[in-house]
Amino acid sequence: MSDQAAAAPSEAQTAAAEAAPAQAPPEPDAAAAAGEAAIVVAEPPAPAPKKKASKEGSPGAPMNLTVDDVNDNSVTLTWDAPEQVGPSGPDGYVVEYCKDGTSEWVVSNEKPFLSTRYVIRNLTSGDKLLIRVTAVKGDGVSDPAVLDQPLLIREILEHPKIRLPRYLRQLYLRSVGEAVNLVIPFRGKPKPQVTWTKEGQPLDPKAVVVRTSDRDSIFFIRKAERKHSGKYEISVKILDELEDKATFDLRVIERPGPPENLKLVDVWGFNVALEWSPPKDNGNADLKGYTVQKAEKKTGQWFTVLEHYNRTSCTVSDLIMGNSYTFRVFSENPYGLSEKPAVTKDVAHIKKTAISHKLQKFHSWDFSEPPKFTQPLTDRTTTRGYSTQLVCCVRGFPKPKVIWMKNQMEIREDPKYLALMKEGVCSLEIRKPSPFDGGVYTCKAVNALGEASVDCKLSFQNEDDQSQMKSKVGLK
Repeated sequence: MSDQAAAAPSEAQTAAAEAAPAQAPPEPDAAAAAGEAAIVVAEPPAPAPKKKASKEGSPGAPMNLTVDDVNDNSVTLTWDAPEQVGPSGPDGYVVEYCKDGTSEWVVSNEKPFLSTRYVIRNLTSGDKLLIRVTAVKGDGVSDPAVLDQPLLIREILEHPKIRLPRYLRQLYLRSVGEAVNLVIPFRGKPKPQVTWTKEGQPLDPKAVVVRTSDRDSIFFIRKAERKHSGKYEISVKILDELEDKATFDLRVIERPGPPENLKLVDVWGFNVALEWSPPKDNGNADLKGYTVQKAEKKTGQWFTVLEHYNRTSCTVSDLIMGNSYTFRVFSENPYGLSEKPAVTKDVAHIKKTAISHKLQKFHSWDFSEPPKFTQPLTDRTTTRGYSTQLVCCVRGFPKPKVIWMKNQMEIREDPKYLALMKEGVCSLEIRKPSPFDGGVYTCKAVNALGEASVDCKLSFQNEDDQSQMKSKVGLK
């Protein structure tokens, strides 16, 4: 690249410049004849000289060049694409650096690349570097984007911080035989020193495997045992001064033992009183309670009476008279119920108690009632040739006998009339009546306690009224 040649003067020119520092700068015409190289030699090696584009229409300079990360041997840079890039954008970027106080620029990447993020590697710790980035488009090269100040190649100090997972901030329970695999993330620069201890003592490498990287530490137990329980502490230290610690409590548990000394204390009525003592082995965890069960001697089937019961005595009620019962109790912790229960040696017999019962004299209710019409007959006007029905309702006990009469004459077996009675509803149907069937109809109800009757009048429409009615219907 021609610009690089201009930025890096030859050794002869540099020596000439150092030999005559007091000479006055050449005249403008002489400087022009000497070329750009002479101008660079005359000026002090200062921050990243700007490069001129080799052609018109070259891309603009990259924007917002910043340092994303720096350590003892590398620098991570980021920047934004130039504003003036043309329709297809730049062909790539070139990253260069030089030591502060010199003018020898070193090209970090052999070929231009399109990413706006780049890592300069294999640097020397303690150096101060000037860094610049240029955009390339065809034969054109943009002005460089330059860091404002020389960058010191040194690991940035970051205070150590352990990020203990939330589930480890309280008692961490695991079962016997299970694997324990914990990942504890942390931060800190330079690379911190990580130390594990249990109850203030170093870990046994045969019991616990620890693997630590730059960002986290893995705590691994292949098969957990009760002896692995305890408080573990992780320490992350930097430079023997900055340190962060975190502690978690690991508890390896198993099933508890059965309760001790289960006794049948008392039996009365439908109730039984039981007592017992806590188990000798709680499974390395606090007990959650007890489960009490009962079984009839006849069937031998167990039924749960109490669950998660916290006391060591209880009363079992609602037992059946004449049956015999056996009882058993399980202890319970977070792992589960004990493998074996405590069983009562004695059997509880629920005795039948003698019951004397004196029959009381039964007084029956007297529902006798004379007939009474709850719904009377109503007067009717009917049409010749159309069947008509008369209806009324009656009640009474004993069931009354119903008699229908026309004009005080009893209606007997006449096919023209149909008399019915159902659920106290009395009805008389007159089939195709004629004016001769008009008159006063009476319904009479009779039983041993008395009688009752209701009347109604049945009349017929005149033939003239019927014809007028038919004519109206025809008009409609």
